[in-house]
Amino acid sequence: MVETTAGIRDLGSIQDDYLALTRQKRLYSFILLIIFIALMVAGFSVAGGRNAGSFWGGLDNFFDYPAELVIEASGKMSELPGHFVTFFPALIETVNIAAAAATLIGAIAAIFLSLLSTRGMACFPVLIPVFRRIMDISRAIPEIVVALVLIFILGGGPVPAMIAIALHTAGALGKLFSEVNENADLKPLDGLASVGATWGQKMALGIVPQVAPNWLSYALLRFEINVRASAILGFVGAGGLGYELKNAISWGQGRYDEAAAIFLLLFITIIVIDQTSSHYRDRLTHGTKSERRS
Repeated sequence: MVETTAGIRDLGSIQDDYLALTRQKRLYSFILLIIFIALMVAGFSVAGGRNAGSFWGGLDNFFDYPAELVIEASGKMSELPGHFVTFFPALIETVNIAAAAATLIGAIAAIFLSLLSTRGMACFPVLIPVFRRIMDISRAIPEIVVALVLIFILGGGPVPAMIAIALHTAGALGKLFSEVNENADLKPLDGLASVGATWGQKMALGIVPQVAPNWLSYALLRFEINVRASAILGFVGAGGLGYELKNAISWGQGRYDEAAAIFLLLFITIIVIDQTSSHYRDRLTHGTKSERRS
C-alpha cells in the first residue's frame, strides 16, 4: 500500500514537472514572437525612413508596371518569337554561367572540402576546423557582393559572375556533402588501408561509391539555384539574360515587349530545369519504378 502511494506521488510529480516545462516553453515561444514582431516593425520603420516614405507611397502603384508590361507585350505578340531568337544566346550564357562553370567548379571544390573536413576521412585531421571555416566563409558572403567586387577588379562580363557563384556553391555544397559523408560506412577504409591504399584511393573506392548518388542529387538542386542566381547577377553587369532584362526594364515603355520575352524565356528555362533535375533527383534517391517494386 505504501509503495502504491509512493508511485502515485511520483507520477504526480512527473506530471507537474511536465506541465511546468510546457508553460516555460510557451512563455519562451511568446517572448520570441514578441521579439520577432518588434524586429519586423523596426526593420520596416528604418526602411521606410531611408526611402523617405516612397515605399509605402508606391504600394498603390505596385501593379501598374506589370499591367503596362502585359498590355504592351500583348499588343506586340507577333514580335515575341523574334525576341526569343534575339535573347536566346544570352540565355545560353546564363545557363553556362550556372552549369558548365559555376556549378561544376563549385561541386568539385565542395567534394574536396567535404572530404577534408569530415572526421574519419580527413587527410589532415588537425586542419578540419580550417576547412570548415573556409566553407562557412564562402557561403556566408552573398554572390552579389563577391560579383560586385570582382566586377570592380576584373571588369564586367560573365567571369565575375561565374567565380562568385562557384565560391558560394563550394561552401553550400561542401556543407551538404560533409553531412552526407558523416553517414557513410568507414569499414571499407580500414580494409583499403590494410593493403596500402593512399588517401585518394581510399576516398575514391571506399567513400565515393556510397555517397555519390546523394552528392549528385544535391548538385542538381544547387544547379537550379545557380540558374536563378546567374540571372540576378546580370543586373549588376555580370552578363547573361539578367543584363538584357535590366536594359529592357531601364529603357521603359517601348521595350516592354522585350522585357516580357526575357521573362518568359527565364520562366520556361527554370521550369524545364526544375522538372528535369527533380526527376533525376527522385531517381537517384528512390530509384526507378522497377527497382522500387523489386
